[in-house]
Amino acid sequence: MQLDRAIDAYLRHVTIERGLSEHSIAAYRRDLAGYREWLGEQGIGDTAEITPAVVQAFVADRAGAVPPPAATSLARLQSSVRSWHRFLAREEIEPDDPTGRIRPPKMPRRLPKALTIDQVERLLDAPSADEPLGLRDRALLELLYATGARISEAVALDVDDLSHGDVLRLRGKGDKERIVPLGSYARAAVDAYLTRVRPDLAAKGRASARLFLGARGAPLSRQSAWLIIRAAAERAQITAEVSPHTLRHSFATHLLQGGADVRVVQELLGHASVATTQIYTHVSVDTLRDVYATSHPRAR
Repeated sequence: MQLDRAIDAYLRHVTIERGLSEHSIAAYRRDLAGYREWLGEQGIGDTAEITPAVVQAFVADRAGAVPPPAATSLARLQSSVRSWHRFLAREEIEPDDPTGRIRPPKMPRRLPKALTIDQVERLLDAPSADEPLGLRDRALLELLYATGARISEAVALDVDDLSHGDVLRLRGKGDKERIVPLGSYARAAVDAYLTRVRPDLAAKGRASARLFLGARGAPLSRQSAWLIIRAAAERAQITAEVSPHTLRHSFATHLLQGGADVRVVQELLGHASVATTQIYTHVSVDTLRDVYATSHPRAR
């Protein structure tokens, strides 16, 4: 099949059948466009011409780029290429998958950075309760820490997603739904925002079912939510780097430190594999090691 047609067919597949997010689809489109360009430079215009040697040459070419790509970027690129070729083989567009022997690069194990409980409390208290947007910002921060939601999941919430009492319905990767508890502090903050702030924000823009709205009444964007978190961190005088994922990391770490089972945390985070969640157990082990080192009389 002609390369452009094959890529378009795959992008339709991940959009319609797999229901991936716009962010994921854009990443696949960008990676495959780079692969398509490289294949064109090699004089390859049809999927039937792509052999294992061709794929290996592409990976080697990208790995040897100057400056060298980050391991995460190279791994994501290889994953996009493998997914595309597996799709072509599964749909019988091509008889074989030429990426079968390609191994992803070894990823450095990086422990997620979590805030301390004191830092989280300062962050949550940073928005002013005397200002309408401060109430909205506090509701957003409380919800993120209470549920471990990704920032994309939080800004995609509709008001109706809160209609289950003390639990919240989140839509994660691949449009998979999960139910997570909503603690009393988060529920109180969200209720205050819903009754005292959101009606006025909604009146400024077009009707929207989204829970979190911007100053002009439009749905809050991921970028705006990121700025809210950064502003709160600055106001709380937290010198550690705070990103949209920081509260999610802190949520998981504090649960495990409090004795939660790793499989329960897996369900709450919406991880497909418990192996993804287990990286947080290393954070807890580090905490235990520090306590042991400072408490045991013969630890040093």
